Amino acid sequence: MRRVPAGHATCLELNSEWRDPRAGREWVGMRGSPRSGKRRSPGGPRRSPWRIDDQLWLRLEPLLRAPPRRTRNAGRKRLSPRSCLEGILYLLYTGVRYVDLPRELGFPSGETCRRRLHEWIERGAWPRALSLLVGELDGSGRLDWSRLVVDASIVDAKKGAT
Repeated sequence: MRRVPAGHATCLELNSEWRDPRAGREWVGMRGSPRSGKRRSPGGPRRSPWRIDDQLWLRLEPLLRAPPRRTRNAGRKRLSPRSCLEGILYLLYTGVRYVDLPRELGFPSGETCRRRLHEWIERGAWPRALSLLVGELDGSGRLDWSRLVVDASIVDAKKGAT
């Protein structure tokens, strides 16, 4: 067995419950990197911000559900609206382009997410979903309206306008 220099902790000591045979006591080590000295939360790693929890999806699903599948010439089966929404949220959170959406993380292609977003906008489902979420956040007092920013960069400035 490899000897550990004095003053250094082993992986067993750092990452699990360990009984010190010399001291006869239980020792629970630090969770996380021994070099950084930072502790992770006991609940494990945080959930990715673009992942949607089940309670939120139950409220959004009626608005964003897929239309019924055609019976004749059905074509390829559509990907779930939840995975498309998570792909869109990933794009918004990270700022990557549609073509750079990582399929390795379980997202549909970027083009699929783009088409689905435009479909939701045309149906009016996207504005309804946003108003539902803003209403819930405002009702619970979790929105700070004093920090509101309005971007009018898409509005044309007429000649001579100030």
